[in-house]
Amino acid sequence: MGLPNISITFQSLANSAIQRLSHGVVGLIVTDTMNGGAYSFTRASQVKKTLDKLGANNLAYIERAFIGYINTPKTVIVYVLSPDDELDAALDYMATQAIDYLAGPPDISPADAQEIVTWIGDQRAAGKRPKAVLPETAADDYAIVNVTTEDIAAAGIHFTPAQYCSRIAGLIAGTPPTISCTYAPLPEVTGVAALSKEEMDAAIDRGEFILFSDGTKIKVGRAVNSFQNKMGNPNLNDSFKKIKIVEAMDMIYGDIRITAQDTYIGKYANSYDNKCLLISAIADYFEALVRQGILNPNSNTIGIDVSAQEEYLLVQGVDIAVFSEQEIKEANTGSRVFLAGKVSILDAIEDIALPITI
Repeated sequence: MGLPNISITFQSLANSAIQRLSHGVVGLIVTDTMNGGAYSFTRASQVKKTLDKLGANNLAYIERAFIGYINTPKTVIVYVLSPDDELDAALDYMATQAIDYLAGPPDISPADAQEIVTWIGDQRAAGKRPKAVLPETAADDYAIVNVTTEDIAAAGIHFTPAQYCSRIAGLIAGTPPTISCTYAPLPEVTGVAALSKEEMDAAIDRGEFILFSDGTKIKVGRAVNSFQNKMGNPNLNDSFKKIKIVEAMDMIYGDIRITAQDTYIGKYANSYDNKCLLISAIADYFEALVRQGILNPNSNTIGIDVSAQEEYLLVQGVDIAVFSEQEIKEANTGSRVFLAGKVSILDAIEDIALPITI
């Protein structure tokens, strides 16, 4: 009868993809003498009631995360460090939570920002998918958003990039997956440090997340992360610079990984038929994401990785010289399943060319 559990789970995940990506989870770290420990909020109105002794600047920093963009974040998880605590205490807690975007304290030091960069890398290497919004941190990492705009004015107060990272994290977390937050307006902001068109283009090309004035309002320049690919990784192209693309990529990775762990691994014999049923379930998931407007039609594949399977069989001492490709696919691979796939994630409209002649 196939793999009903895994098929149903993938179908449910695909159907909920837009809702999940439209309401991300933000993690915030602040340092204060009061209200130490961890808290979880689903509405801005809960913050002041719960953290009634927290400093006004920290309260405002947390509340700014709830402004969002099209939507507000699903949850804002806050860890309050005491002045004597190390950043590790907050990061250890955040490692136990399923957060999408982490922002450090509004007075974060460059050393602590680098510690968060390292922590994000470690978490992602372990299979989790958090990302971070940090000030003036050129990490060359598609999981790090580098906020660099200076002199952000709102309600008569001027903020540093660090003090506005919570707002940017909430803005990204509240962006639906069918659009990007490029040109997203920040209605509460009345001014930012002015840059020329050439300076803005150069900043974005360096992987900086900037705000600018279009003459009537302040809005996001382009929704990019800090990735520059200075190491020249041939497996990573310019698509990885886009926050929208990385967000969808992380969701797909997480959905497949967790669903396979929970409903497939250890629960079925590793036969060719069961491998094909898993492939079919993932292919159906891709098609559902096409219908949701997240993936490009006719551009997504999943199947047995023949090259990896050949390598495994050779290591096991199997003579595959006379094997056909189908026989390699059907060969016994012990407890291992070798799959390879490709997806084409739809970007948002961000550049329009419209020559007009008279």
